[in-house]
Amino acid sequence: MEASSATRRVLTSLDVRNWAWWQVDPLLRCYVGALTLTYVVLTCFAASRTTWQAADLRKFALLLGCGLVSVSATPRMAYLKGGLTRDFNTVWVLPIAVLLPPVYAMVTPIPLYLLTQWLVSRGLIYRRVFTVAASGLSYGLASLVFHALPYSFAGPAVGTGTHALTWVVAVAACQTIGGRGQHVMIAVAVKLSNPAVRLADLEFNHDAIQSDVAELDLSVLISVVVAVNPVLAVLGVPTVLLVRRFMMHARLLAQARVDTKTGLLNASTWEREATIEIARAVRTGSPLALALVDIDHFKLVNDTYGHLVGDKALRAVTDALRSQLRAYDLAGRFGGEEFAILLPHAREVDALNVAERLRVHIADLSIPVRDDDESGPAVKVTISVGVAALDGAGRELTDMLAAADAALYHAKETGRNKTHVVTASAQAS
Repeated sequence: MEASSATRRVLTSLDVRNWAWWQVDPLLRCYVGALTLTYVVLTCFAASRTTWQAADLRKFALLLGCGLVSVSATPRMAYLKGGLTRDFNTVWVLPIAVLLPPVYAMVTPIPLYLLTQWLVSRGLIYRRVFTVAASGLSYGLASLVFHALPYSFAGPAVGTGTHALTWVVAVAACQTIGGRGQHVMIAVAVKLSNPAVRLADLEFNHDAIQSDVAELDLSVLISVVVAVNPVLAVLGVPTVLLVRRFMMHARLLAQARVDTKTGLLNASTWEREATIEIARAVRTGSPLALALVDIDHFKLVNDTYGHLVGDKALRAVTDALRSQLRAYDLAGRFGGEEFAILLPHAREVDALNVAERLRVHIADLSIPVRDDDESGPAVKVTISVGVAALDGAGRELTDMLAAADAALYHAKETGRNKTHVVTASAQAS
């Protein structure tokens, strides 16, 4: 009996030769490996030179616990945006860096990112390891800088008056060193993996700048509070989560409208907006058409290659929809592998041409099974499309959906990878 696809995927993942690490560009692999090795060596060296004290361990455990709670309470979607993710983990690393010996700041990213990896279950392991190394090195350096400053300027206590001001300046400078250092290390890796990427677009867009400022502000404030009394760190957890939620407000609103896997409108939003468009077309006498798209044999893709590859194929079809449709067309995910498209100002022949162009485009796609191996095995998918025009399918959304669904059923029953249209006379074209 052959092993199931799930078993095959597990066995494949355990084979070191199949790790994505080996498909990485050699220069990038050397950079990531050298930086990670440097992190391990320096962390071991720092640990050997540290005088371990019970009070420090208790303070570390308290701050780390707050950080882990903050990570676990952060919505998963916060980690799914492209580019350099602002995860706010460093607001808990900075107080550890300024209040404890450097080794504590160097090891803090390990449990934080282990928990992130477990919760998010996304991304390649070597990238997460590299992020830990970059964070540990940069905040270890920040800790060394802070502890090298004279007590008259910084020191272990906030103090009062002018000293409180200089202490805060020192903490802010350390956050700049740690945060910028980590981002520079990661930016170099991003550039090595994709020379065409514009780092300025990732680092200096509105969201990135807003996140950096908020991260600096929270890091300094929590460091001040913890320096006064470590137990007050628990008050920082809801503060971090509230700020995070506020900054994600726009994305949460968008999330309520879109399907998380594809980025298209979800079914309820699509139906609501499609109903409005149909009513407008009826009122003004404008042409309008609707198409239902279904990926052929999609279950076979999931069963053969696994759901991760299936999701990749789903996103490839989604990207094709976006590239082939007009800005004012409405595309939504209407089921597992089914999509609905509303085409305002499109007559029957226009809608049929759009559907056929989309079908041909998707049939020509070649979707690589592995992200880092474009020349390796690839998946090809096809679609079946059912089209209905407003004048031939009634004046209600439900009527148009029923007609388009009948056309889609006909396309799939007669061989798939076809486009079928319901005309005013109910004849196929």
